[in-house]
Amino acid sequence: MAEKKLPLRSVFAPVRALFVSDASAGILLIVVAAAAMLAANSDLATEYTTLFNGKLGWTPIGKLDTLHYWINDGLMAIFFFVVGLEVKRELICGQLSTPEQRRLPVLAAIAGMLVPAAVYIAIAGGDPQLIRGWAIPAATDIAFAMGVLGLLGSRVPASLRLFLLTVAIVDDIGAVLVIAAFYTANIKLMWLVASLAVFGVMVAMNRFGVARVWAYILVALVLWFCVLNSGVHATIAGVVAALTIPMNTKDGNSLLEKMEHGLAPWSAYAIVPIFGFANAGVNLSDVGMDKMLDPLPLAVAAGLVFGKQVGIFSCIFIAAKIGFAKPPIGASWAEIWGVSILCGIGFTMSLFIGELAFPEYRLLIDEAKIGILAGSVVSAVLGYVVLRLTTTHPNDPTAGTSLA
Repeated sequence: MAEKKLPLRSVFAPVRALFVSDASAGILLIVVAAAAMLAANSDLATEYTTLFNGKLGWTPIGKLDTLHYWINDGLMAIFFFVVGLEVKRELICGQLSTPEQRRLPVLAAIAGMLVPAAVYIAIAGGDPQLIRGWAIPAATDIAFAMGVLGLLGSRVPASLRLFLLTVAIVDDIGAVLVIAAFYTANIKLMWLVASLAVFGVMVAMNRFGVARVWAYILVALVLWFCVLNSGVHATIAGVVAALTIPMNTKDGNSLLEKMEHGLAPWSAYAIVPIFGFANAGVNLSDVGMDKMLDPLPLAVAAGLVFGKQVGIFSCIFIAAKIGFAKPPIGASWAEIWGVSILCGIGFTMSLFIGELAFPEYRLLIDEAKIGILAGSVVSAVLGYVVLRLTTTHPNDPTAGTSLA
């Protein structure tokens, strides 16, 4: 009897499943980061640098005279807008809508920012020039971390996926507040007043039931322009504008969810990868191998790898032991530790803060990037290995023992 041949689509099913799961956005970031490093360390290095940092022949906004500025101050405002939409939805009707749901993720996210910052300061704080980089290892990359979980498929308990996503969302809120409070240039009062006035217009639009997407987009662009010129980083405009988008309109539809669903794929599969490619490339010959263990890259990497997992895991453990909050249902302590390690992946937000921390010092930015990439890769691999060795399929009777 002839052997039955499998359909071609069945042969490629595992590959297709990989790229339509949570893993796809994370894998894309890995590819983008690798491509940026290759470009920056190849014969294309000059072209790579000129493409993003060379002066544009013409620009409609004088402050944005390079492609790098347009990406970091312009495109990333859309990324932050999507983050703001997600945060608002979670606060109203999602996993942050009740005090009980907020308690553990908020506590874990705060610990996951403070401890890495403390590790960074302990290593690099002796140099006044480096102290501005304290927030670089404090951020978690949602796409990257969820991508690693996606590679593990259904082996990881659903409660852990939800916990990681919620912690990362709260972490993003913290990162936005840090950027607004600590990485703001000289304030220009008139532009700041104009920004507040435009924000007031968007709040009024919400209150009076305006339900036109185009109307909010037009006013949000005006807000972005005002914030760009105010001294506050332009991307903050994205978050602020998102908070004014109505969750529900008079016709019963959700304008917020409509905009989030429309923009989220563009953010995950276009904006963030473009940002990653423009910012992840480091010419190692400029940095030098002798710089790899300098205080800055070492502090960033240690903050991500050790600070994140120690802060988050110890916070969950203590909260559970004193009865303040329950750990994720159905997850073992080993699995919780694995997810805590994954929170040390700090690609997008860490790269962004690194650019803000040392705006006039290209070498320091490159050293920070080395620390970010090294810390993120180690956290990704170590977290994956721990979860791969400790998780089981949900149908397995030995899967995840409840810790509640």
